[in-house]
Amino acid sequence: MTKQLIRARIEEIGVIPSVRLSSTSDALFAAEEVSQSGLHIVEVTMTVPGAIDIIRELARNNPDLIVGAGTVFSVETARQCVDAGAKYLTSTGLSLPVVEFALKEGILVLPGALTPTEIAAAWHSGADFVKVFPCSTMGGASYIRTLKQPFPDVPLIASGGVNQANTADFILSGAIAVGIGRDLVQPAAIERRERGWIRELARRYMRIVQDARKQLRGGVAGSS
Repeated sequence: MTKQLIRARIEEIGVIPSVRLSSTSDALFAAEEVSQSGLHIVEVTMTVPGAIDIIRELARNNPDLIVGAGTVFSVETARQCVDAGAKYLTSTGLSLPVVEFALKEGILVLPGALTPTEIAAAWHSGADFVKVFPCSTMGGASYIRTLKQPFPDVPLIASGGVNQANTADFILSGAIAVGIGRDLVQPAAIERRERGWIRELARRYMRIVQDARKQLRGGVAGSS
């Protein structure tokens, strides 16, 4: 899968589920169930025990799944993730060495940023997307709308505090995609191995994004 195709798939789907769980088995279960829903993107954060092994297993057993590595703050960790099969690298803050590494390796990279200065630095460094984190502390969707005025050409991914109630607002405000953690990969559902619950949530988020995009194409967003 080429870098260009991965970028296009992320833009098309518009939902990036982030797996932050306390055990390897829970993380594997969550990732596989999200994938079974038709949402073929899963981000495994480095805070999960055995995260790199999880990435390796998911990449090996699910060739159509875009497996990302999250919370990557060092080039050494980035290299291990890529060697394990990660298709993109991301973090909750801006790490220019990681961006530079990704560019050299031809790997998709979406660094985290919050302020206009950080967003500009991330974009000018060569990032494919810029993940705005944490959105909720800066006003949520209204912050994305404000950022799109000086950064109309920067593809922003809204992350941090995204849930079912505000996902549409983030898309209508200009986010190209949303990053979602516990509100999609819910610990209670994982603990009880509720496959249907997890798959339904994933499908619901994808529908919300697609419906919001239809509103944008129809010009409805301008009245919001």
